Parts: sequence; C-alpha cells; structure tokens
Amino acid sequence: MSGTTSALTPPSYAVVPDRHPEAPAPGELLGSHYGRCFGCGTGQSHGLHLEARAGEGLRVTAEFTVREVHQGAPGLAHGGVLATALDETLGSLNWLLRAIAVTGRLETDFKLPVPVGSVLHLEAEIKAVAGRKIYSTATGRIGGPEGPVAVRADALFIQVKVEHFIENGRSEEINAAMNDPDQVRRARAFEVNP
Repeated sequence: MSGTTSALTPPSYAVVPDRHPEAPAPGELLGSHYGRCFGCGTGQSHGLHLEARAGEGLRVTAEFTVREVHQGAPGLAHGGVLATALDETLGSLNWLLRAIAVTGRLETDFKLPVPVGSVLHLEAEIKAVAGRKIYSTATGRIGGPEGPVAVRADALFIQVKVEHFIENGRSEEINAAMNDPDQVRRARAFEVNP
C-alpha cells in the first residue's frame, strides 16, 4: 500500500499468529458482534449491515451493498462509509484469534469511486501480531472478488479486555448488552482463562 506509515509496519519481532483452534470454520458467517453496531448490526436502519465470513487461514471476506443512504457525492459512496466497511471487515479478523480488539490506527487508499448500488467485495488478512498489537490489511473490490480494487486499508488493532467497553461505553447500552443472552455468550466466548 502506498504511503503506509511506519506505525502500520509490524516490528521485526512480530509473528504471524496461529488461527485459534476454536475460531469459526472457513465459510462460517461471523454474525454481528453487537446488534446496534453501525457496521455489522441489524439494529441500525442506515447501517452497513456488513456480513463477514471466516476464510482460510487468517482471512475473512465480507460484502457490503452501497445504498442511497451511504452517498457522499451524488450517486457515489461516501469515503467515510467505505472506510467504515474496511474497518468492520478488519475488525472481524479478531474472531479468528478469539481476541477482543479495537482499532488503533486505520489508513485507507481510495482507488476508484464506488457507485450507489454496487456490491463491495472485501477481503482482510492478519499480517502479524506483536504483544497486544494486531497488524492487518484489507481490500475492497467492485463487481466481484476478482474485480478492480476500489479501496484498501492497513490497520493496527489493540487487544483489550471486556472492561474497556464497560468503563467507556454508555451505561444504558452496556446494561442492555450485558442482559442480552447472545451478547453475554459472545463476550464469554472471548474470555481467556488464566
């Protein structure tokens, strides 16, 4: 990727991690990590409703259909919405490590305009891990998985504990999520035993 800063280059001691033995199987739909998430949740009428699937190795794939509510320029996807689609796909990689992580840095390149009505085919891959840092990359293609690259990104995710969200989120949403059996199940799936 052109112009990537050194903050997104894995250090020499970084390693390519192993896929967690309990990670979703290749082809498995990953589902939403939170129903009200703008990127992957179904509880946002104007959200992306992005659906990611586990891929082979340390990869995930996703699709996002650009709707009229996602416009920036007339008839074209807003760049921030495209960056969100990349971020959501990159964040889905953490299911493969069974790690809870948040975006620390995201750098995007916009190569081609993405028209309303287009389906953006996204693929992301973990490049390396160094301590709590997860380095990854993603591309978005128009017209199919082999179509021209419209957007791409490199990212740095930082692993956190569930307390990060409890301490920083709005208490109403945190309480609702903690009382939702599906959310509790997802959170427990990522707990690491000492």
